[in-house]
Amino acid sequence: MTKRILILNGPNLNLLGERQKDLYGEVTLEDVYERCQKLADEFGLEARFEQSNHEGQLIDWIHEARKYAHGIIINPGAYTHTSIAILDALNAFIGVVLEVHVSNVFRRQSFRHKSYVSLRADGVMAGFGAEGYELALRRMASLLL
Repeated sequence: MTKRILILNGPNLNLLGERQKDLYGEVTLEDVYERCQKLADEFGLEARFEQSNHEGQLIDWIHEARKYAHGIIINPGAYTHTSIAILDALNAFIGVVLEVHVSNVFRRQSFRHKSYVSLRADGVMAGFGAEGYELALRRMASLLL
């Protein structure tokens, strides 16, 4: 049985590679998706990629994932620090949850040091740049396969 994962991205991540390059680098979200798809294929995982700037859409995708996914890799963007609703949705998901942040949130403003998502996450990758997605995918594979 193929293991399915959802790689979910929150607000402003559609601008990855375009904004604040000194903080987030030059890799685009499309680049991340291509790298992750290649790695998922190597592991025999089926990956679905989504991005939205809207909290409700992210929650709907998490709810849908309850029906088909074995794991979620999520970069909730700024919702990391504000969304109890995303935490509640993740708490209703049975599978593995890994949290990713391109920047090291602990070297940034103090309000970014609190993550609601981390209360549910089985692991957190922060500060590894776009490569953090690949690290999370490798960890997901080790947990699911």
